[in-house]
Amino acid sequence: MTQGKFLCMWLGLTLLVAKPAVGLPPPEDVPEEILRTEIITEARSPIDGKPLTAAEYAQLQAELAQNPIPPDVNPKIKRLIFLLRLRQMLRTIIPF
Repeated sequence: MTQGKFLCMWLGLTLLVAKPAVGLPPPEDVPEEILRTEIITEARSPIDGKPLTAAEYAQLQAELAQNPIPPDVNPKIKRLIFLLRLRQMLRTIIPF
């Protein structure tokens, strides 16, 4: 009977003692909802990765869109890319 009383007392004390939530982010952290509404004014060049302003990025995108001819790629590199993609496809079908 003493074990039952001890268990009830231990359970009651455990439930009464409030512990702070450990999984919550720190209060100074900016919520994700606010970060989603933030307007991005910086970008990186898709060509060389240099930082650009929004206007420079828009201008670069317009210039790239106007060029109807894709850049020339060495035929050896094209073949290598084809073989790598083929190998990747075969690895999904044959796992070993």
